[in-house]
Amino acid sequence: MTKGILGRKVGMTQVFTEEGELIPVTVVQAEPNVVLQKRTLENDGYEAIQVGFADQKEVNANKPAKGHAAKASTNPKRFVREFRDVKLADYEVGQELSVEVFEAGDKIDVTGTSKGKGFQGAIKRHNQSRGPMTHGSHYHRGPGSMGAMEPMRVLKGKKLPGRMGGETKTIQNLEIVKVDAERNLLLIKGNVPGSRKSFVKVTSAIKAN
Repeated sequence: MTKGILGRKVGMTQVFTEEGELIPVTVVQAEPNVVLQKRTLENDGYEAIQVGFADQKEVNANKPAKGHAAKASTNPKRFVREFRDVKLADYEVGQELSVEVFEAGDKIDVTGTSKGKGFQGAIKRHNQSRGPMTHGSHYHRGPGSMGAMEPMRVLKGKKLPGRMGGETKTIQNLEIVKVDAERNLLLIKGNVPGSRKSFVKVTSAIKAN
């Protein structure tokens, strides 16, 4: 069964093991999540729980959102996601979830929105190689050939300059180094997508060994 929680990326730091090994970790703060709704086969065609994180300002919440949250006796949430493959009997609407759903050593997948880089060229955006910068070369950092003459158009999928980042990314098989239940913190080995203060979704790893 899948375990999951929503949180906010705080930043990175480092911890030491008992053997003195240094481990870089990302700190994710997961103040109590609230179960907003239970999806059932009869009503929705699939089973899942809908979880909300971080209270939304009242001025930004519309009437449907307020009514939906009121059923769970809570405030409208800024970050709402669903977790499938869960045991519905273990959850109730209005129930709070904490970081204690995970333990140190658990393998997880973390989903977030990558940092937006703005408009970038093909070299930075697609990791292409540049041409010679001297000896009369007229090709330096351009995207290169647009394709063969025959179609007389640029084929779909050509790697060109454009907006980079700001996409939903998932990093798989990360490891939880420490669970701080008192401060609702998860210390995750390595880096996770997104900038500081951005929202992330933490779930059990689907490819765990």
